[in-house]
Amino acid sequence: MKGRPSGYSWEVVGKEVVISHHGAEAAVLRGERAHQFVREAEKGDPQLLMARIAGGTYKAPDERRSGPKPRPRER
Repeated sequence: MKGRPSGYSWEVVGKEVVISHHGAEAAVLRGERAHQFVREAEKGDPQLLMARIAGGTYKAPDERRSGPKPRPRER
């Protein structure tokens, strides 16, 4: 499917979850947030979840994009 996030990976290091995007560290989760992430990643789509957590610019097709609306050009 076009527009899906990809290239994310995660690993547990001690008590932390390290999320990487194409080999570069994108986010580190600790404590309860790390435990919650592992539970959610095992249930759903981990690529989408990691994209949202890492703060990427990815938006799912059903998420609204904010910003100014395009105005019609005058003729």
